[in-house]
Amino acid sequence: MEDVIADGLRVLFCGINPGLMSALTGHHFARPGNRFWPALHASGFTPRRIAPAEQQQVLALGFGITNVAERATARADELSAAELVAGGRTLTAKVERYRPGWLAVLGVTAYRTAFGERLAQVGPQERTIGGTRIWVLPSPSGLNAHWTPAALAEEFARLREAAFAA
Repeated sequence: MEDVIADGLRVLFCGINPGLMSALTGHHFARPGNRFWPALHASGFTPRRIAPAEQQQVLALGFGITNVAERATARADELSAAELVAGGRTLTAKVERYRPGWLAVLGVTAYRTAFGERLAQVGPQERTIGGTRIWVLPSPSGLNAHWTPAALAEEFARLREAAFAA
Protein backbone atom coordinates (compact mmCIF):
# COMPACT_ATOMS: atom_id res chain seq x y z
CA MET A 1 0.00 0.00 0.00
CA GLU A 2 1.46 3.36 -1.00
CA ASP A 3 2.19 6.01 1.58
CA VAL A 4 0.66 9.44 1.28
CA ILE A 5 3.79 11.31 2.32
CA ALA A 6 5.98 14.33 1.60
CA ASP A 7 8.78 16.27 3.25
CA GLY A 8 8.05 18.58 6.16
CA LEU A 9 4.46 17.62 7.01
CA ARG A 10 2.88 18.90 10.21
CA VAL A 11 1.56 15.41 11.05
CA LEU A 12 2.25 11.96 9.65
CA PHE A 13 -0.65 9.72 10.66
CA CYS A 14 0.38 6.10 11.00
CA GLY A 15 -2.16 3.29 10.97
CA ILE A 16 -1.28 -0.13 12.30
CA ASN A 17 -1.58 -1.95 8.95
CA PRO A 18 -3.91 -2.01 5.96
CA GLY A 19 -7.23 -3.73 6.42
CA LEU A 20 -8.51 -5.99 3.68
CA MET A 21 -10.69 -3.26 2.12
CA SER A 22 -7.74 -0.84 2.11
CA ALA A 23 -5.53 -3.44 0.45
CA LEU A 24 -8.23 -4.06 -2.16
CA THR A 25 -8.84 -0.38 -2.97
CA GLY A 26 -5.35 1.01 -2.33
CA HIS A 27 -6.85 3.66 -0.04
CA HIS A 28 -5.99 4.11 3.62
CA PHE A 29 -8.78 3.56 6.18
CA ALA A 30 -11.14 2.42 3.39
CA ARG A 31 -13.47 0.18 5.40
CA PRO A 32 -16.81 1.96 5.86
CA GLY A 33 -16.82 1.33 9.63
CA ASN A 34 -13.40 2.90 10.13
CA ARG A 35 -13.66 6.19 11.97
CA PHE A 36 -10.42 7.83 10.78
CA TRP A 37 -11.90 10.11 8.09
CA PRO A 38 -14.90 11.19 10.23
CA ALA A 39 -12.60 11.91 13.22
CA LEU A 40 -10.24 13.89 11.02
CA HIS A 41 -13.09 16.13 9.93
CA ALA A 42 -14.82 16.37 13.32
CA SER A 43 -11.52 17.40 14.94
CA GLY A 44 -10.91 20.25 12.48
CA PHE A 45 -8.06 18.70 10.50
CA THR A 46 -10.14 18.86 7.30
CA PRO A 47 -12.73 21.40 6.14
CA ARG A 48 -15.04 18.57 5.03
CA ARG A 49 -15.14 14.82 5.32
CA ILE A 50 -12.63 13.43 2.84
CA ALA A 51 -13.36 10.08 1.20
CA PRO A 52 -10.62 7.44 1.21
CA ALA A 53 -10.34 7.76 -2.59
CA GLU A 54 -9.42 11.43 -2.08
CA GLN A 55 -6.54 10.63 0.29
CA GLN A 56 -3.92 12.53 -1.73
CA GLN A 57 -5.70 15.78 -0.85
CA VAL A 58 -4.40 15.61 2.72
CA LEU A 59 -0.88 16.54 1.61
CA ALA A 60 -2.06 20.07 0.78
CA LEU A 61 -3.49 20.30 4.31
CA GLY A 62 -0.09 19.51 5.87
CA PHE A 63 -0.39 15.86 6.77
CA GLY A 64 0.19 12.39 5.37
CA ILE A 65 -0.60 8.73 6.01
CA THR A 66 1.48 5.57 6.39
CA ASN A 67 1.32 2.28 8.34
CA VAL A 68 3.48 0.49 10.89
CA ALA A 69 3.20 -2.87 9.12
CA GLU A 70 2.60 -3.49 5.43
CA ARG A 71 0.77 -6.83 5.57
CA ALA A 72 -2.99 -6.54 5.15
CA THR A 73 -5.13 -8.42 7.67
CA ALA A 74 -8.78 -8.53 8.69
CA ARG A 75 -7.79 -7.51 12.23
CA ALA A 76 -4.63 -5.77 13.48
CA ASP A 77 -4.21 -8.40 16.21
CA GLU A 78 -3.33 -10.91 13.48
CA LEU A 79 0.10 -9.26 13.17
CA SER A 80 2.99 -10.78 15.08
CA ALA A 81 5.08 -8.80 17.55
CA ALA A 82 8.07 -9.31 15.22
CA GLU A 83 6.15 -7.67 12.34
CA LEU A 84 5.31 -4.67 14.52
CA VAL A 85 8.90 -4.31 15.79
CA ALA A 86 10.24 -4.51 12.21
CA GLY A 87 7.59 -2.00 11.16
CA GLY A 88 8.71 0.32 13.97
CA ARG A 89 12.23 0.30 12.53
CA THR A 90 10.93 1.03 9.02
CA LEU A 91 8.68 3.79 10.37
CA THR A 92 11.60 5.36 12.23
CA ALA A 93 13.57 5.48 8.97
CA LYS A 94 10.60 7.14 7.18
CA VAL A 95 10.30 9.75 9.91
CA GLU A 96 14.04 10.44 9.77
CA ARG A 97 13.77 10.83 5.97
CA TYR A 98 10.61 13.02 5.78
CA ARG A 99 10.88 14.87 9.14
CA PRO A 100 7.22 15.57 9.98
CA GLY A 101 6.53 17.78 12.99
CA TRP A 102 4.49 15.00 14.62
CA LEU A 103 4.14 11.27 14.12
CA ALA A 104 0.63 10.21 15.16
CA VAL A 105 0.46 6.45 15.73
CA LEU A 106 -3.14 5.20 15.61
CA GLY A 107 -3.22 2.41 18.18
CA VAL A 108 -1.61 2.36 21.61
CA THR A 109 -1.04 -1.42 21.71
CA ALA A 110 0.72 -1.38 18.34
CA TYR A 111 2.83 1.60 19.42
CA ARG A 112 3.84 -0.15 22.65
CA THR A 113 4.98 -3.22 20.72
CA ALA A 114 6.62 -1.45 17.75
CA PHE A 115 8.65 0.90 19.94
CA GLY A 116 9.13 -1.16 23.11
CA GLU A 117 7.23 1.39 25.22
CA ARG A 118 5.19 -0.95 27.42
CA LEU A 119 3.66 1.79 29.56
CA ALA A 120 2.73 4.23 26.77
CA GLN A 121 -0.71 5.82 26.97
CA VAL A 122 -2.79 7.78 24.47
CA GLY A 123 -1.43 11.32 24.08
CA PRO A 124 1.95 12.98 23.53
CA GLN A 125 5.00 10.83 24.24
CA GLU A 126 8.38 11.66 25.75
CA ARG A 127 10.15 9.79 22.93
CA THR A 128 11.06 11.67 19.77
CA ILE A 129 12.56 10.59 16.46
CA GLY A 130 15.06 13.30 15.68
CA GLY A 131 13.04 16.52 15.87
CA THR A 132 9.72 14.72 15.36
CA ARG A 133 7.43 14.48 18.35
CA ILE A 134 5.15 11.45 18.79
CA TRP A 135 1.47 11.40 19.71
CA VAL A 136 -0.37 8.12 20.24
CA LEU A 137 -4.01 8.21 19.18
CA PRO A 138 -6.62 5.53 19.75
CA SER A 139 -7.17 3.16 16.87
CA PRO A 140 -10.04 4.47 14.72
CA SER A 141 -11.12 0.93 13.87
CA GLY A 142 -14.79 0.20 14.45
CA LEU A 143 -13.55 -2.71 16.58
CA ASN A 144 -12.20 -0.19 19.13
CA ALA A 145 -15.71 0.49 20.45
CA HIS A 146 -14.74 1.86 23.87
CA TRP A 147 -13.60 5.08 22.14
CA THR A 148 -16.76 6.84 21.01
CA PRO A 149 -16.68 8.93 17.82
CA ALA A 150 -16.85 12.10 19.95
CA ALA A 151 -13.99 11.03 22.24
CA LEU A 152 -11.92 10.00 19.22
CA ALA A 153 -12.49 13.39 17.56
CA GLU A 154 -11.59 15.14 20.82
CA GLU A 155 -8.24 13.34 21.00
CA PHE A 156 -7.54 14.11 17.32
CA ALA A 157 -8.35 17.78 18.10
CA ARG A 158 -5.80 17.82 20.93
CA LEU A 159 -3.14 16.72 18.43
CA ARG A 160 -4.33 19.27 15.85
CA GLU A 161 -4.00 22.07 18.40
CA ALA A 162 -0.45 21.00 19.25
CA ALA A 163 0.57 20.49 15.62
CA PHE A 164 -0.77 23.80 14.36
CA ALA A 165 0.18 25.95 17.38
CA ALA A 166 2.33 28.96 16.56
